[in-house]
Amino acid sequence: MTADSILIRKCHDLDEMRACVALQKEVWSFSDAELVPLRMFVVGQKIGGQVIGAFEGRELVGFAFAIPGARGGHSYLHSHMLAVRKDHRNAGLGRRLKLFQREDGLARGFELMEWTFDPLEIKNAYLNIERLGTIARLYSINQYGITSSLLQGGLPTDRLVAEWWLKSKRVEGLLRTETKPPFKTARTISVPAQIYEW
Repeated sequence: MTADSILIRKCHDLDEMRACVALQKEVWSFSDAELVPLRMFVVGQKIGGQVIGAFEGRELVGFAFAIPGARGGHSYLHSHMLAVRKDHRNAGLGRRLKLFQREDGLARGFELMEWTFDPLEIKNAYLNIERLGTIARLYSINQYGITSSLLQGGLPTDRLVAEWWLKSKRVEGLLRTETKPPFKTARTISVPAQIYEW
């Protein structure tokens, strides 16, 4: 796989959205009852959300799914899922999917995209904060309850809420220069890379 061999685009039909459901199950190992169903992908896209796929040829190897939200009289996008097939990870594909979401959101007038992420997933935290420039000010305790996902290992689903201000100086500067924006570190905490194996 090379970066050039992967096409990022909107999903166009039910078969591509079914592939998103299948990849969701493959990545998270959810029980069928906990899967976001096909109908939600369809509805999400029809009401102004995003169902974006990463395709290697005709094969879906990643996707991002977002739905529109409103708070305090302002609209935003809530990116509920980002999935990349295991053998396609660590090649920048997750970031490319997020950047496509950003461009699509900006083209439609959105200035904010939010999502939640597990603070124990170090690679996700790095992508979200260091590579995309999100900020996290809210911590949600056991947001989804205990799930069947092997990734969560039976732990509570505590989450940080990522705020991605799509036109902020922080985000635009980071995406333009590929360097980390300067900020003061209040405290550094070392966390084992494989904390879920404890």
